[in-house]
Amino acid sequence: MPTQIVLPVRVARAEAGRSLTRACLAGLLTSLLLGVALFPTGAVAAPGDGAATKAYIQANYRLVEAAVSRIHPIEAALHGVLSDVRGECPMAAAGSPQDADSEQLSNEVIGALVIAVVALDRTAGREFASAARGLTWSNRALTRTIHAYVGKVTTLIGLAPPTLCSDVKSWAASAFIALPASTISFAPRFMSAWVAPGDLPAALAPYETPEDRQLARRTSRLEERFSELEAREVETWGQIMDTLALWP
Repeated sequence: MPTQIVLPVRVARAEAGRSLTRACLAGLLTSLLLGVALFPTGAVAAPGDGAATKAYIQANYRLVEAAVSRIHPIEAALHGVLSDVRGECPMAAAGSPQDADSEQLSNEVIGALVIAVVALDRTAGREFASAARGLTWSNRALTRTIHAYVGKVTTLIGLAPPTLCSDVKSWAASAFIALPASTISFAPRFMSAWVAPGDLPAALAPYETPEDRQLARRTSRLEERFSELEAREVETWGQIMDTLALWP
């Protein structure tokens, strides 16, 4: 009789144990699956991820804010490039072909505009690079993405303005056969580093606090204002190209 009572109890306890184990395993699997959804394959959040994310989002915000706070000076600088071309080298590329060389000079026109903007406040770029270049995450791909962006910002703030009119005139003097060395040096380097102010990779999201997300949203709104400026100033680029009689 005691045996008949004890065995069912043992069986019940064993079954309960198995059920508990299954529940624990299910919970563990759910947690792992959520982790896969939130973090890239092979990445596990480390204690320093949150601190790096906060530092980067704050540095990125300051960079974007500095750019947007200078919208009117930026517009003046861009129009200044147009004014210089109108005064120094109108129709300098008249009769030129539309080929790989004209594309390089078209890129130099873009570079002249961008570097005119960068020159208004190189300090903001330097401060951003200083704050962000040493940050690392357990997600190595994210670290590489951030460091690549910082590298491009660093390159941009180190570029001197191109000698646009002189370069176009030199190309014309060669009967549009040979680009000057200054264009060959500047245009590819600029294009490989050309980025807008502000970059918030999606891979930062798992490490963000509510405060970080709020600042990221503010940054995104500022980026929209800068994008609107860029869209407006496409016309300035077109006017410079028309003034030079240059085809991209």
